Amino acid sequence: MERVENYARFVGVNFNLALDLPPDVDEQWEPLLIATADHFLFYKYYDKPTKEDVIHFMTFDKRNPNSIISCLYEARENARTIRETISKEMWESINTFYLAIKGTSPDDFRNMDHMQAYFTDIRKNCQLFHGVVDSSITRNEAWHFGRLGRHIERADKCSRFLDVKYFTLLQDAGTSGSTLDLMLWTAVLKSVSAYNMYRQTHRALTPMNIVAFLILDKLFPRSIAYSVRQAELSLYAIAGSIPERGYTSPAERALSKIRSELEFTDVEDVFKMGLHEYLDKFQIKNNEVDNKIFDMYFGLDTGQSQSQSQGHFKSQWMN
Repeated sequence: MERVENYARFVGVNFNLALDLPPDVDEQWEPLLIATADHFLFYKYYDKPTKEDVIHFMTFDKRNPNSIISCLYEARENARTIRETISKEMWESINTFYLAIKGTSPDDFRNMDHMQAYFTDIRKNCQLFHGVVDSSITRNEAWHFGRLGRHIERADKCSRFLDVKYFTLLQDAGTSGSTLDLMLWTAVLKSVSAYNMYRQTHRALTPMNIVAFLILDKLFPRSIAYSVRQAELSLYAIAGSIPERGYTSPAERALSKIRSELEFTDVEDVFKMGLHEYLDKFQIKNNEVDNKIFDMYFGLDTGQSQSQSQGHFKSQWMN
């Protein structure tokens, strides 16, 4: 469900830009595919990254396991198989949401205003779902697993939102510090619902302040540092351990290490390494945490059954 919301936000990055781009600057949709690492699969089925094809691939294409419709289907199936465990309101929320998306025709996407409203509704439905979960589910192991997955996914996608900006300007190194550069940074903030909160704490829109806010801020709920910390708390709660007393598993060690590195990182360190390089390194470490969590709680011990089950469970966990 977190991935569904974030893919809707990815499309929102370019919608925000399209409203403000100068007439002589073309819209770019390929950066969304590269930042999400979906470009390899995209070019298997499509020739060019046109607006229509990218939106269809990221939203309605069932051949793409990360598309909105694919992730929503997997989430609904997971919820259906454990209906006796979740609340009635939680099932109704996700089921109604799925049926609404399933009933949408891709041919309806001819008007930009309609598209913007559509993806805004997707984000609102995801937020409604998370609100229902938080207000109707007991804070037990199951709730912590859901919270853990949500924040690991959110941290990853926040890093990729920043990477969209990098890949968009990659073709023109002369745009740094330009009006277009500022517009891109503003679009990134708006796409993660961070613009208003950022303006409350910073007077100027500068790349260094924006990167510091989205990566290192400990209070904003969509920043990488906040997401990693919340994921860590849930991972330790599942095992019944306490972060302050040290890790008890490889997954806890890996996640606590990321959290510790974030706490002692300055934004100058990020730019010294290179923003894209820093984000790429974080994504690799975040994926390693995901793999260790899977191995600890969902993996099997023996032979061929292990590899087959890992492939199945990992696709469920990742979605």
